[in-house]
Amino acid sequence: MIKVNLKGNVREFEPGTTVAEVAKSIGMGLYKAACAGRLNEKVIDLRTPLKADCTLAILTFDDTDGKKAYWHTTAHIMAQAVQHLFPDAKFAIGPAIENGFYYDFDLPRTLTPQDLTAIEAEMKKIIKADIPLERIEVPAEKALQMMQDAKQDYKVELIKEHSSKGETITFYKQGDYIDLCVGPHLMSTGCVKAVKLTNCTGAYWRADANNKMLQRVYGISFPKAADLNHYVAMLEEAKKRDHRKLGRELELFTIMEEGPGFPFFLPKGMVLQNLLMDYWREVHQKAGYQEISTPVILSRKLWERSGHWAHYKQNMYTTVIDGEDYAIKPMNCPGGMLVYNFKPRSYKDLPLRLGEVGLVHRHELSGALHGLMRVRCFHQDDAHIFMTPDQMKSEIQGVVRLIDGVYKTFGFSYFIELSTMPEDHMGDKETWDNATQVLRDAVTELGYSYEVNEGDGAFYGPKLDFHLRDCLGRTWQCGTIQLDFQLPERFELTYTGADGQKHRPIMLHRVVFGSIERFIGILIEHFAGAFPLWLSPVQVQILPISERHQEYAQKLYHALEDAGIRVEEDDRSEKIGYKIREAQLQKTPYMLIIGDKEMENGNISVRHRKAGDLGSMSLDAFMARVKQEVADKALD
Repeated sequence: MIKVNLKGNVREFEPGTTVAEVAKSIGMGLYKAACAGRLNEKVIDLRTPLKADCTLAILTFDDTDGKKAYWHTTAHIMAQAVQHLFPDAKFAIGPAIENGFYYDFDLPRTLTPQDLTAIEAEMKKIIKADIPLERIEVPAEKALQMMQDAKQDYKVELIKEHSSKGETITFYKQGDYIDLCVGPHLMSTGCVKAVKLTNCTGAYWRADANNKMLQRVYGISFPKAADLNHYVAMLEEAKKRDHRKLGRELELFTIMEEGPGFPFFLPKGMVLQNLLMDYWREVHQKAGYQEISTPVILSRKLWERSGHWAHYKQNMYTTVIDGEDYAIKPMNCPGGMLVYNFKPRSYKDLPLRLGEVGLVHRHELSGALHGLMRVRCFHQDDAHIFMTPDQMKSEIQGVVRLIDGVYKTFGFSYFIELSTMPEDHMGDKETWDNATQVLRDAVTELGYSYEVNEGDGAFYGPKLDFHLRDCLGRTWQCGTIQLDFQLPERFELTYTGADGQKHRPIMLHRVVFGSIERFIGILIEHFAGAFPLWLSPVQVQILPISERHQEYAQKLYHALEDAGIRVEEDDRSEKIGYKIREAQLQKTPYMLIIGDKEMENGNISVRHRKAGDLGSMSLDAFMARVKQEVADKALD
């Protein structure tokens, strides 16, 4: 018998008992909900036999890895449906993603909306048939022959790249469909209950514009129809909040054909951007940061020294100056190294916190561009902290607290993800392991939990990523803390210790907003353009009822403006109802209705975009209300 630890409850089973059988022994409800297992921290298939004493968790759709198995299985169901409808289809990859799944297909023609409807209908037939999924392992040579016989060129390419002679290759089979895959997967197609295809776009094979353009079909699935209906309703709400649509309507920003991926910020958008920057500076000055600015273009020699030329060149814009190669910076880090090295440093100078909101440029494929969310140039709110080894944990914890405070100001909740050493990395494993443990200890001591994202660290060090949740429950990766032992070594950074000897500082890379532009896009969608008063480009609209009220409206305008309140006056010859509707569409927090009564009493009639009519009050009382709301950074 083997002992299986299930959340502290140890049970005994015969060797060879599968994860699915363990779930069934606990209860049919868990067995039906099971999506995968976690065996000693490794995510495994439900079909996996247990061979020795172990710790096991049964993963359901409520678990992140359970969702991935559920959505990955649905991607295979979609691929099988496409195979039924397009027998000549060639299949690329079909992973689970953050919200659902996709599959890339090489098809004889472009898919239409009607095709998506037909594929979805065929998927439902496959689900209803409740076809078991079978895991198959074959030698690499046989796997290669299987895919060559099936004329699946993309699978052939993957097998050739990622396998060696004698190696075992894993497939999953469901009825007449078989796919190259390591899993894990659900037990049968019938485990999927509700499914919807959401979109179809173009995608280059391996994201390389030199390769063929494939068709990427996105979808989502859930164990309950009610969950799918809720998700569809959320998508409709998201369309209304689309920052590209609201950005135009509210005159915040635009993207022009003369500069795809390079946003133009309009006057109101610049007010918003500057407000965020003022807040950033206020928070960082209080936290002991010093602000710097480094050049946008720097020599190739610098990027070779930093490692970016070898690891990131494909995403960099380059130029030639005086016969030498230069690059537009994709990151602020190397410039920060030069600032540190500007003069000798002592242990008394550390920790040294240098902040920079630098304009960076990164080459993105045109198909990946998306409003402010994915651009080719943006302002990154970077900071680099140089410290001694004994300061590492406290500095990491200081950044975590700072990020927490900023996100709470905007009403965001968040979760933390720890990303570990990638294959393409600098430095030795022992250094990486030590750095990763420091990050673990820092967040754990503060009482935070975290998820582990294996192999997704930066090439120079492990990192903590902060994923904030907006009002629709969507997540956005914004803040990050990256522990770096490598760049100080490459740039030969030193400080004089208390012992009079030279020592190597340790460095933290960190951002809070991530990208100012992207954070603005997130804020637009989170607030649906109705920003809190302190962030609103226009805080007050004065609406005179007729021309004879405009002189009084002008006095109010100047009084509010002198008080530092952002105000506009709508002096058009339109009916007051129309003016109010226009101000509401512009998401203006406060409207002041000015008519005969207001002129006679010397007061104002105040209307709020959400609360409606607030009645009559004095101008002084209103200004005090506005100033207090701004000072509190109150959320509506």
